[in-house]
Amino acid sequence: MKRSIWNWARVAGGGAILAVLVWRVGTGPVVDGLRLTTGWPLAAALAITSLTTLCCAWRWRLVAGGLGVEMPLRTAVAAYYRSQFLNATLPGGVMGDVHRAVRHGHEVGDLGRSLRSVAWERTSGFAVQIVLTVGVLLMLSWPAGAFVPPVALTVVVVSGVALVAVLLCLNRRRASSRIGRAFTSDLRDAVLARRAWPGIVLASTVAVLGHAAVFLIAARATGADVSPARLLPLALVVLTASAVPTNIAGWGPREGAAAWAFSSAGLGATLGLTVAVVYGVLALAATLPGAVVLLASKRRRPPPTGEGRPQERQAGNGTPVLL
Repeated sequence: MKRSIWNWARVAGGGAILAVLVWRVGTGPVVDGLRLTTGWPLAAALAITSLTTLCCAWRWRLVAGGLGVEMPLRTAVAAYYRSQFLNATLPGGVMGDVHRAVRHGHEVGDLGRSLRSVAWERTSGFAVQIVLTVGVLLMLSWPAGAFVPPVALTVVVVSGVALVAVLLCLNRRRASSRIGRAFTSDLRDAVLARRAWPGIVLASTVAVLGHAAVFLIAARATGADVSPARLLPLALVVLTASAVPTNIAGWGPREGAAAWAFSSAGLGATLGLTVAVVYGVLALAATLPGAVVLLASKRRRPPPTGEGRPQERQAGNGTPVLL
């Protein structure tokens, strides 16, 4: 019951944000955003997203390898494309990651480590994104003036501090427990290991810059005459807000943050919403290879017969598989 209420609350939050935006600026920016999504931005988004997906899949492979559930890079890329498509089409924006973790857990016969590998992979990537966002906000002037707006900087810094605080509290309070030991071991072996953390930082940096590049392409598609140096801080703030799980298939916080950021930068909330809509359509179109992977995997997957490798039988006992 609590989980159902929370799921509905997350969807309602995203819907409320969209409703307020439509009430304040009308449906014109949404219609314009859909109309302005043409061929060359879609092609560019597909190309850039293929690179960011490869980087994220490599990051996941590094983390999973540290936990002893490594997979081939080709398998990781296909699974990541599939999860991105599900994230972009299902409420909440995280069901694709759940599907990725559960499916991989059944394949390797260790659902717990697979779930932890996906959680650490996403957490480490978001941590790098926060650091990059703060760095860009400090190095580049905010478009509205020669200083970083306290609200934007506070949101990003508080997110980073909260993430670090949670990790430290869990590590300190549960160090003597099985969960605490697993937490410390995962952090040491899967994220901060010498073989893993340089690749995690590199892959996350390229992925964040790739998503920001797609955002800049979306802004260019609207005809906005704004320099990349002025748009980059806005893009990173909007991308950081997109990680908030209160959304409808990715829609909601992203559009609200874009309207606020562009308005505070003197560019107008209408332009911000239009750019966010174009970016949303580009991001969705760029995940369509994941739909092909999803359909292909369903066709290739044999029905459960009770035969197979021991780890497959063990993984399938009593644990539902998301399709």
